[in-house]
Amino acid sequence: MPVEPPVASPRSLADAYALLAADRYRPVAGGTDLLVQITGELGDPPDRVIDIWHLDELRGIRVESNALVIGALTTYAELRRSPLIAEFLPAFADAAATIGAAQIQNRGTIGGNAANASPAGDMLPLLLACDAQLVAGKGDGERWIAAREFWPGYRQTALQPDELLLRISIPLATGRRVRYRKVGTRRAQAISKVVMALAWQADEAADAPWANVHLALGSVAATPVHAPVTEAVLEGAAPTEAVADHAASTLASEIEPIDDVRSSADYRRAVAARVLHRLIRDEGGW
Repeated sequence: MPVEPPVASPRSLADAYALLAADRYRPVAGGTDLLVQITGELGDPPDRVIDIWHLDELRGIRVESNALVIGALTTYAELRRSPLIAEFLPAFADAAATIGAAQIQNRGTIGGNAANASPAGDMLPLLLACDAQLVAGKGDGERWIAAREFWPGYRQTALQPDELLLRISIPLATGRRVRYRKVGTRRAQAISKVVMALAWQADEAADAPWANVHLALGSVAATPVHAPVTEAVLEGAAPTEAVADHAASTLASEIEPIDDVRSSADYRRAVAARVLHRLIRDEGGW
């Protein structure tokens, strides 16, 4: 039988930093992945756990310095209910609605999704596509890490052992639009086979050219990835059928999907191309 690791439950951020400085702990918030990790099915189980659920400093959603700031302990349910998310980043609410059932959405957190570093993490492509900055902290200060640099390898993050993920800052770009799509075995409570986020800036006209295009995917590689060649196809283009065809075929050629127990590489390649085509078609209204 798996042995449950000892758990420390600090009541302040300063106490959490002191614990992390003194020994190696596995931070846990909602705990939706912890039981799987205790069994050793996903690498070595943690020796000890630090429960950060009561650190109110890591909660809340606010607008600050032309960015939407989301505390690391913000749950998926809170993302779905937030008026600020609905106003500025509704795709984040759409993504949160696809994750698990009500129990998971009430306990799972956006910070946990990022720090768990699963390549199938549903929120991760959104963070990439929206140029998010992840803010880490420890006893002697904070540092900002671009989402592009946060996941250097399979189930790895740029966090140091004595750091906590505190919050996520997403710049509020004028005219930015974001679309999101997850493909799984079923509509709910499924690990993604392909997850995609597409962000760009344009005016309100349906045929307006796109600028600052960011296309990010999850579940197709060891980490969430950008698709820069396909982004270049969409940059300066309008959402027409010809552009959608070109972008979809480019994406199918650009990505090198993984094979695993959930899906084949060929399936992921075909589905990713079709999902992108669908997102462009939906935006173009044809």
